[in-house]
Amino acid sequence: MTTRWQGCASAVLVIVFVVSNRVATARNQTVEQKIRDDPDLSEFYSLLENSAIANNTLQYRQVTLFAPTNRAFQKYKGSKDDLILYHMTNLAKPLDQLDGSVSSELEGNPPIWITRIKGRYRDDLYANNAQILQDRSNYIQMNHQQKQQVLHVIDKVLVPVRSANKDTTQIYNPDAFHFLNQSENLDVGDHRLRSFRQRVYQNNKGNVFLSEGKHTFFIPVDEGFKPTPRPEKIDQKVIDGHVIPNHALFTDATPKDKDYETLAFGDNVRVTISFSTQSNGKASSYYVKSNTIVGDPNHTEGVVLAEIVKANIPVRNGVVHLINRPLMVVDTTVKQFLESFKSIFDQEDGPLHEFYNKIQDEGGEFMQQITKLRDLTLFAPSNLAWTTANIVNVHNRDKLREILNLHLVYERLTVEKIRDENVNQLFQVQTAAERRKLYFNVIKHGHNVTLTVEGGGVNATVIEPNIAATNGFVHIIDRVLGLPYTSVKEKLQSDPMLNNTYHLGQQGNFNEELGDSTKRFTYFVPRDYAWHKAEIHFPSAHKKLFMKDYGYHVRQILERHLVVSDQPYTMADLKRLANDTVTLPTVRDHLKLRIKESDKSYYVEWQGEWIHVFRPDVECTNGIIHVIDSVFLKESDVRVTRSPSVPLMATHVTIILSVAMLFSVKWLLL
Repeated sequence: MTTRWQGCASAVLVIVFVVSNRVATARNQTVEQKIRDDPDLSEFYSLLENSAIANNTLQYRQVTLFAPTNRAFQKYKGSKDDLILYHMTNLAKPLDQLDGSVSSELEGNPPIWITRIKGRYRDDLYANNAQILQDRSNYIQMNHQQKQQVLHVIDKVLVPVRSANKDTTQIYNPDAFHFLNQSENLDVGDHRLRSFRQRVYQNNKGNVFLSEGKHTFFIPVDEGFKPTPRPEKIDQKVIDGHVIPNHALFTDATPKDKDYETLAFGDNVRVTISFSTQSNGKASSYYVKSNTIVGDPNHTEGVVLAEIVKANIPVRNGVVHLINRPLMVVDTTVKQFLESFKSIFDQEDGPLHEFYNKIQDEGGEFMQQITKLRDLTLFAPSNLAWTTANIVNVHNRDKLREILNLHLVYERLTVEKIRDENVNQLFQVQTAAERRKLYFNVIKHGHNVTLTVEGGGVNATVIEPNIAATNGFVHIIDRVLGLPYTSVKEKLQSDPMLNNTYHLGQQGNFNEELGDSTKRFTYFVPRDYAWHKAEIHFPSAHKKLFMKDYGYHVRQILERHLVVSDQPYTMADLKRLANDTVTLPTVRDHLKLRIKESDKSYYVEWQGEWIHVFRPDVECTNGIIHVIDSVFLKESDVRVTRSPSVPLMATHVTIILSVAMLFSVKWLLL
């Protein structure tokens, strides 16, 4: 037995020794060995093996290596010649020492720009546009010459500026001015930059692109200078509006929708630039927008949206992004703006190409409207909005035209104007769709302000505001108005002006029934203002209604507002049905109403009171909501009695339903 235990112990000691030795060996691996033994860095190691300069650097010098993963190389489609040298720097730089920029080993020593984004627990780090995968980085080890070396793993390949032709004089590490001046000899794809370069020369603004430091430069390609009058609008101030000083901003390493001041940010004109993305559900495109906050007669206030057609080109004094049109220049109509992305690049990736296609499908009438109008605002759904919308409900051109008209307003509305109008009361505006209005809500989260627009039962968020055109504004929204995606229950839950009705409906699980997709509801929903009115008329009863002990009574009052039938009823439907009075089957009884229309608004008469329908025809997937300004509440629903056990002035309110009255009404209806 003793011999057997001694044998087992010896085996364990051997295993421990071997494992410990392997761990120690792994810990003492050089950076080169670490890369060699990592199967996910095999593509990068292959480049290392084939570069004499890289091998010499690894053998004799300090170095920091930025190693892209194999997946990064799979996504990269460019040349790999000398690429390895742009992923090396001759200084050992651990994560905590990475800042500003580091000089690469590529000829001319072009910089690798470092971006550090403050995080709650740790900073995010980027090398150019590649994120440093910190859990796999910061491997620090001495080589055989006792030179410190560092390995960082990144999620993208670093791409330097390259000459277009190997047979010509090679251009290494240009600044933004030389990049612009030598663009024909550089690998920028099919893009040409002659028009913008000419305007820079004519306005003597070359010094802007020669400036030392780290800056972000936006250069419009030649295709974006159509129609022909546009080049004349590129003056000194506009050129300044294409440069963000003191920041080298790469697309993935820059917060979206954060405003950065441009060189055109002074006393008379103030222009900011921000980055954004648009998705069609499959892929994302990058955009940049200039916002002329303060303009003058030559520089119109508003947003100009441009697509980044070639991003993240590192230069000696920052980074260059090629864009599809000049910033700051407002010289297109709304129609031309919608057409511009498709006409310039003839591809289906503009920010509103799905919306534009729907306009084409409509047959031309809607396009004629926005062409002729001198003042308009268009709430344009994004590509992703159309991808997720329930478009099967759009059966024909008439329905499509109604949907499109719901997004069109016959006046100029900036976000600032909507916010100002929304201060004291909910701002609403008539659309091109008959009797259909839009309603706006301003939501504040600290310093952030979000604008939502409600139309046709859909609540959308404005994600790209104030895109300026010569005849109005375009606001890109994240939903298609008029194509509901929520049930009656979900709509009550999400609508900020229906909070009280939703809260009451939570008592006794009344709201749960409103999610039933097999039923069709017409729900007259008192808005919060209506409950405030009820509080004034019946203060004690109102207080009791919002107490859990009175759920049974609340349910019966809400059931009075809810019609269940084979189909939901719009206000137009109800008006047609009601020669004088319409009787509708509610959950518990019948609802008798009279309907009238006055000043383009609907009113319902119930128990002798004419009640304004504040928002008619809020469509849902299983019904329609009509938001009303008073609660269907009767004097006989509330009885006030004094309790003998309390002082004379104290009262106890009980809410009772008059069963006799309900039966008598029912017999009368029969």
